[in-house]
Amino acid sequence: MSTFEGIPAGAFEFYAELEDNNNREWWLEHKDSYASLVREPLMALLAELEPRFGPAKIFRPNRDVRFSQDKSPYKTAQGAFASAQEGVGYYLQVSADGLLVGGGYHSHTPAQLARFRNSVDASGTGESLRHIVDGIAAAGFAVGGEKLKTVPRGYDRAHPRAELLKHKSLSAGTDLGQPEWVSSPAAAQEIASLWEQLRPLVDWVGRHAAP
Repeated sequence: MSTFEGIPAGAFEFYAELEDNNNREWWLEHKDSYASLVREPLMALLAELEPRFGPAKIFRPNRDVRFSQDKSPYKTAQGAFASAQEGVGYYLQVSADGLLVGGGYHSHTPAQLARFRNSVDASGTGESLRHIVDGIAAAGFAVGGEKLKTVPRGYDRAHPRAELLKHKSLSAGTDLGQPEWVSSPAAAQEIASLWEQLRPLVDWVGRHAAP
């Protein structure tokens, strides 16, 4: 595995060009650029961060177009997910817009959702999560995830943590653009620092609402 030297500016330029040329011919012609500018730097970065955040998976560049009206064959962003538990962990994305860093969980089973809601409902664990989410939002992260429009059935609409109960998944992230450090080895520590800010959320889900 090569040493991480940063995410080159060419990675973001690659996706800007892909947005205008999302076809198989262009991709095959620029496949080597994808490998050298995007995939290899991310693999080196994730290998460096693995001891702290768990093994990472780099998502496939191909889109699943079987059930989509958009038949563009390639994703216009490269995502990766570092995790010690299935579906719970830390997210990284490179696109024409720059770098996005996040964490939390996106997938949910009925049993997992029941555990999440029970933990939010309980005053101790629920208030712990509320403080974590408030702190993450105050630090500049956007809190998101799949949500219901109303409090789920069986819970008081005036519940003190009603907004958290509406969540079916819970994550937080920040769009960084292309900060000066992104193309240098310092990017590893900068990303690690942001992931550490999200660790309380990831740890809470891991303890109270893991798959």
